[in-house]
Amino acid sequence: MKLGVFTVLFRDMPFEAMLDFVKAHGIEAVEIGAGGYPGKDHCDPAVLLADEAKRKAFKKAVEERGLLISALSVHGNPLHPQKEVAQRFHDDFVQTVLLAEQLEVPVVNVFSGCPGDHEGAKYPNWPVMAWPHDFQEVLEWQWREKIIPYWKEWGKFAADHHVKLAFELHGGFSVHSPDTLLKLREAVGEVIGANLDPSHLFWQGIDPVQAIRILGSAGAIFHVHAKDTGIDWGNAARNGLLDARPFTDLANRSWIFRTVGFGHDLKVWRDIVSALRLVGYDYVLSIEHEDALMSPQEGFRKAVANLKQVIMEEPVGDIWWA
Repeated sequence: MKLGVFTVLFRDMPFEAMLDFVKAHGIEAVEIGAGGYPGKDHCDPAVLLADEAKRKAFKKAVEERGLLISALSVHGNPLHPQKEVAQRFHDDFVQTVLLAEQLEVPVVNVFSGCPGDHEGAKYPNWPVMAWPHDFQEVLEWQWREKIIPYWKEWGKFAADHHVKLAFELHGGFSVHSPDTLLKLREAVGEVIGANLDPSHLFWQGIDPVQAIRILGSAGAIFHVHAKDTGIDWGNAARNGLLDARPFTDLANRSWIFRTVGFGHDLKVWRDIVSALRLVGYDYVLSIEHEDALMSPQEGFRKAVANLKQVIMEEPVGDIWWA
């Protein structure tokens, strides 16, 4: 496995200065935002697609430092019920897939998106209850009319351009769990897999090791984020884990994102890394930092230090003792 970083963390740095900085801290791979929510600070697909010289210079800047681009990330909601919003996310997605092909980057990280509850809806609707039955009717309509048709068409587009789509399992979007990821994969095909982020599993009550076993057995883990979640069990006991308080209300939220090792101890992260190796994942652990209690640089440094204690870098070799 290689240690990587999602470079939106350093969006204020010039591109090559950022590459030098992360390389100096032992990073081997970079995940680069290319539109949607991550923005285009280091990578504007429209510019790079239109100019071969700029595209070659971009790729050279990464490769001459001995780095790998693990993925281009274009998380968004192309299923948003407001057509102009959906179109912006969709356009970013299309351009990112085309750029990934040109740069020979095998993975594009995405969200599934979340539709509204009918054709005239204005906002997304994320049903998470089985009753009243309205929720089930909405969920069935969303998958039948919006989610599967969109990703069937654009999953084929990605496959035709030699790119795999790694869906981050994220609350608020239709694909948010191993079960929903495999449901979409079954409908669309093997171009669909996971960008597995333990932080979003922790707060949903999903054990990342079990998620890895389920998805890994299907060959459906394409990329992995290294981000933690800290649960305040006092707040959670009073308010549950479906917590809509702003992320700025740190003292009262049931959970907040943390740097690796500050939400769960390193034994948990060793188990996660071991489970990844057990299912044959040997790609990148990409640090994503959204810890409101630490500066970007401190959170990054601590994540690097903690992950270096748990990551497995060398091939296993023969079982020589048996």
